[in-house]
Amino acid sequence: MHVQAPKSVVMIRPHHFRSNPETALDNAFQHLGDADISAAALAEFDGVVSGLQARGVTVHSFEDDSTDTPDSVFPNNWFSTHAGGHVAVYPMYAASRRRERRWDVIDLLKSHYRVQDVIDYSGLEHDGLALEGTGAMVLDHIGRVAYVARSKRADPVLLERFCTHFNFEPVAFDAADAAGRPVYHTNVLMAVGTHIALVGLDMITDPLRRTTVRDRLMETDRDVIALTAHQIGEFAGNAIELQGKDGLILALSSRALAALTPDQITRIEAAADIVPFDIPTLETAGGSVRCMIAGLHLSARSPEGATP
Repeated sequence: MHVQAPKSVVMIRPHHFRSNPETALDNAFQHLGDADISAAALAEFDGVVSGLQARGVTVHSFEDDSTDTPDSVFPNNWFSTHAGGHVAVYPMYAASRRRERRWDVIDLLKSHYRVQDVIDYSGLEHDGLALEGTGAMVLDHIGRVAYVARSKRADPVLLERFCTHFNFEPVAFDAADAAGRPVYHTNVLMAVGTHIALVGLDMITDPLRRTTVRDRLMETDRDVIALTAHQIGEFAGNAIELQGKDGLILALSSRALAALTPDQITRIEAAADIVPFDIPTLETAGGSVRCMIAGLHLSARSPEGATP
């Protein structure tokens, strides 16, 4: 099992995908619309699944028939998994997103992977606390660092509690776009792979914290690729490294890839194969490929990691 890049993932297939006015209040990446886009969203989702499977990634896909979970295609926000058999379940900021938690997903993890314990933080929603998983935190599983852009989706007290439970060091910072709006989720700002990291460094408002983030990533011999605010707006930071049958891959959207420079692409390709997906409809909800994928950092009960 690879430390940073999982070879198995969970994805949620949305039958009633639409934009969410509730989460749009602090998600500047979202574009609201009234058209019925569910069919296009399903087609894009299926393309990502088949593309990952073709690369040898095990995909556990769950159907979502609910009409009141518009953001369910982004499951990485409500749970995460960790080496040693640990699972975390998170409190969500928006009420509509709290309905996304599914215990059949947790049951599959227990039956197909070696799960030692499940730490459920979701009850802290009643105290007004939120920590939206690997959207709010970008986890460096090698350096044991949790990078967090401060927002109302990442409570500092709960962040400290998570880091204590899961043995990460929190590195928190303020980040904003050109209009001064806070970045709503850290994983649109940065992606950490085994040998590379894509980071919108200039969007980290404090120069000292900017240097800290860069230096901490370089401590583990990563090539830190600085992304511009424009590239972040094109979802170039919302990528995820996975373990395929032929080595490491970096999954991202076609829109994100088009925003990268030739030099950046060359540097990425020195570390992983780039695998782009065309998901313009799904990106209207304010997330991209990384948001769609919940990586499984767990040991499989069978060599193949079995499918549901």
